[in-house]
Amino acid sequence: MLSRRQILHKCGLGFGTLALANLLKEEQGVLAAAGQINSNGPLAPRGGHFSRKVKSVIWIMLNGGPSQMDTWDYKPELQRRAGQKLPGADLDVGFNKTNGRLLASPFHFSQYGESGSWVSNIFPFLAKHVDDMTFVHSCFSDSNNHSPALFQINTGMNRMGFPCVGSWIVYGMGTENANLPGFVVMTDALGRGFPKGRAQNWGAGFLPNVYQGIPLNNTGPPVDNLHPYAGQTATQQRTFLDALGGMNLQHQQRYGMESELAARIESFELAFRMQTTAPGTFDINLESTATRKQYGLDNEKCAHFGRQCLIARRLVEQGVRFIQIYSGGTDNEKSWDGHLNIKKNHTQFAAEVDQPTAALLADLKQRGLLEETLVLCCGEFGRTSDAEATRKGRDHNPHAFTTWFAGGGTKGGLHYGATDEFGYKAIENRVTVHDLHATILYLLGIDHQKLTYRFNGRDFRLTDVYGNVLTDILA
Repeated sequence: MLSRRQILHKCGLGFGTLALANLLKEEQGVLAAAGQINSNGPLAPRGGHFSRKVKSVIWIMLNGGPSQMDTWDYKPELQRRAGQKLPGADLDVGFNKTNGRLLASPFHFSQYGESGSWVSNIFPFLAKHVDDMTFVHSCFSDSNNHSPALFQINTGMNRMGFPCVGSWIVYGMGTENANLPGFVVMTDALGRGFPKGRAQNWGAGFLPNVYQGIPLNNTGPPVDNLHPYAGQTATQQRTFLDALGGMNLQHQQRYGMESELAARIESFELAFRMQTTAPGTFDINLESTATRKQYGLDNEKCAHFGRQCLIARRLVEQGVRFIQIYSGGTDNEKSWDGHLNIKKNHTQFAAEVDQPTAALLADLKQRGLLEETLVLCCGEFGRTSDAEATRKGRDHNPHAFTTWFAGGGTKGGLHYGATDEFGYKAIENRVTVHDLHATILYLLGIDHQKLTYRFNGRDFRLTDVYGNVLTDILA
């Protein structure tokens, strides 16, 4: 008789990388037979509150806070009055001190598409897709610090411990593929670190652990121990898993319904199923040479991000509900956090994301997937219109940032909201993070006021007690 520890070892404890991850519908085995786990599973696909076409979300996070007036929010007055005092400048709005003098954008802007959208020259590929993109220029945040601002854009709250957008969506809708995670995260692929707050940004908070995101590895296999031991048959592995499941259930019956243990039990089942589905899904070599080139895999500047965007498209095809991709690492020059030199910083990071993101939009559209996939892109806040005290960079600015949407039932070529003549503060149709979240949920067919979870005696929701759907951007 093998001990529980020995069985864990023989089954491949590496599957623990999926522990606390996606509890998918149970199809067979001792778990469902014992009646301890719903045979439909907490991640069985479910309809929303009303009918919408959108099935998946791809969220591109420009970690560090990109500058709105150097990317999508063209401000000619900023150029004309460079060096002058910024009216109403708050020298303490940023994380460091600014000098209060307007800093002209070092980039050239041109108009593109039938919409005549102004685009910075750092985005030559995305500029060709502006008629499929909706720009919301009047977003603002409550924090000028990376960690709380990242928590807010991801969870709606500027402190840790709350479920992120992806967790809420998968909690509300489940996922369509029982053999893959419902929520996948890809962090900076060049080893520049995780975003501030790390896994809290894709955590399930007080929701069951089953709904948290699964981060993919940036080197080697995307998921550890994805292949079975050499010489081990599927029947042998199934036998081990059934025995392990029975022992875990006995343990659970003794110590109560612990969400961590329940998630761990079914994570083994998910890992077993993933061994047949995931290797092909993550193998981008199955794509044509032309497709790989389209995503920039032959370009050393953007190949790493191109692989992630291509994997995102393949995951959408397989029914994965929510995919988040982070551009940039921990902070400062490892991310879009352009304190020192905005021209150098944004030129580098735009070159990494421009071609792959444009390819993703074109590929989804060509395959008929853009209407049922919502793509959005933003940072955690914007940048100041005035310069850092002795630098050529911009400081943190929570008063204004731009978010763009594509597909998923949004209007292409639309510009919603506005900032002042310098791009410093949102002044027209101001959009909170709760408004963004309410709109994302609506596009998926979810009423943000009805998607709730009871915790500590009260009903929580992603948008707390706030949020309005941006109906003007809906197609």
